Amino acid sequence: MTRARFEDKFFGVLRWVVIAFLAVITILPFYYMVLLSLKPIDSLLLDPGSLWVSTKDFTLTTYRDVLRPTSDGGQGFLNFLINSALVSFGTVVLTLLAAVPGAYAVSRLKFFGHRQISALFLAVYLFPSTLLAVPLFVIFAKIGLSSSLMGLAVVYIAQTVPVSIYMLRNYLVTIPASIEEAAAIDGASRLQTIRKVILPLALPSLMATGLYVFMIAWNEFLFALLFLAANPDRWTVSLGLSQLSNGVEVPKTILMAGSVVLTIPVVVLFFAAERMLTEGLTSGADKS
Repeated sequence: MTRARFEDKFFGVLRWVVIAFLAVITILPFYYMVLLSLKPIDSLLLDPGSLWVSTKDFTLTTYRDVLRPTSDGGQGFLNFLINSALVSFGTVVLTLLAAVPGAYAVSRLKFFGHRQISALFLAVYLFPSTLLAVPLFVIFAKIGLSSSLMGLAVVYIAQTVPVSIYMLRNYLVTIPASIEEAAAIDGASRLQTIRKVILPLALPSLMATGLYVFMIAWNEFLFALLFLAANPDRWTVSLGLSQLSNGVEVPKTILMAGSVVLTIPVVVLFFAAERMLTEGLTSGADKS
């Protein structure tokens, strides 16, 4: 056996070993979390280390308790999910509406300091969130948005627009300028070129950036706690889960069900976005 064949086989086997290891350490904790959420609390206390749930112990009452409104004795996670969805999707839409023209201007237009401005966009992340929390809360309290989902979304937009511009800019500079020149020769205006040429080609980057922004808004806790703590009806799902984890009388099965409810929308959206990312890459290649 030659050295080249040995290295090919060795690294081929090593690759699958690494993939299997990463899959186990990623999937096993989630599987155990789902398993605990499907068990009654007495079965969990009898055998907490079991990695299987029998048919007689299988139950969905934990999810009913988590999703049921607090007025009916539940944890109100359905309302939390709706609030989180409104804030997260609103943040994604408004962030992309602001980031797309900003990224296009930075990547295509020539002005003084256009090469350095990308670094300035990221300078906002030099300041920790805890440093910005109190001033933002005071400002939003004065304008009446301190306890609203809209105010929380505005904070998220301010946080995500700079990095979104940076991400989109790095993709837009890879699109040949000759494509825009051809569109201009055909009589397309700059706005028509952006809408009909640039955006279809940039679909993979738009999807990746939107998913990144969604996960930030969905999982964020500090500003949600600061802005919405006094109004439980407007809590996001991260606040609701924190309330469960701090509850002394809340069974761990309920806590695990809440964790699953928090995680599944992100997982589903990721797999849906992965398919759309692939389609976007293919369509972009065809158009170019």
